[in-house]
Amino acid sequence: MRIFAFILGLWFSVSCTSNTIYKKPEDLIPPGQMVDILTDMYLANGAYSVTNKYGDKKVDYLPLIYEKYGIDSARFHHSNIYYLSKINRYEAIYKKVEQRLREIKKQDSIAHYSANKQSKKHGKKKEKKRVRKSI
Repeated sequence: MRIFAFILGLWFSVSCTSNTIYKKPEDLIPPGQMVDILTDMYLANGAYSVTNKYGDKKVDYLPLIYEKYGIDSARFHHSNIYYLSKINRYEAIYKKVEQRLREIKKQDSIAHYSANKQSKKHGKKKEKKRVRKSI
């Protein structure tokens, strides 16, 4: 009975693992460019629900990303599936994407802080000028 349970457990664990490795597409997007594309896609996805400077909301920026990199959705899909089948490579790509997004967030935070600091300085100067004029 123990042997049967062991064989059943072994069979179940082996059957649950993904053995699917897709054939490398001829037009595979290189890993470095894939990092760029995925980073832009994350930013575009985040911008989807934000109102842009023209007052538009829910704008789909993905076609612009495809145009920027000279690819189409099919090429991206085939490359993405290929990298997904090679989980170690895909994980390395995603770590680079996460690192870039953190850097972008940090730069944005620094810029936001600097802009707020500058606006507060200018606001105080205007208040001082107003006080001088009123005295």
